[in-house]
Amino acid sequence: MAATIVFEDKWGEAIDRPEADFIEIRWFDSTADLDAEGFQGWLTRFADEVERGRRAGILTDGTVFRMDPSQMDEEWRDTNIVPRYNAAGVKAFAFHMPEGMPAIGSPPAFEGRAEYPTAYFATRAEATAWLAENRG
Repeated sequence: MAATIVFEDKWGEAIDRPEADFIEIRWFDSTADLDAEGFQGWLTRFADEVERGRRAGILTDGTVFRMDPSQMDEEWRDTNIVPRYNAAGVKAFAFHMPEGMPAIGSPPAFEGRAEYPTAYFATRAEATAWLAENRG
């Protein structure tokens, strides 16, 4: 089965990749104008797709994500989104991040309420290889 864009808007796109058993967020640089409410709405819609697809992995391409970090509410995400990922059977969460992001290369870790490890990578190839190794 080929990759399918399951939704797209001005902030990014969600891509289901059944052959690789993961679903992907690809953020756009327009996220420079994204606020907390819009971010929460986007993640809620993405969580709907995670539940529908029940893929083992999630890949977030944050290489051009530009939202002001002060607009993010990690507690909200941990309370409202992560449990949905857990219930959908997510086994691994990978972030492809821009060079220089401090978490790149850190050992995978269970963050917040997640029942799956999260890891940060400088290249897409490293991120997708790690997801393939951690399908459960």
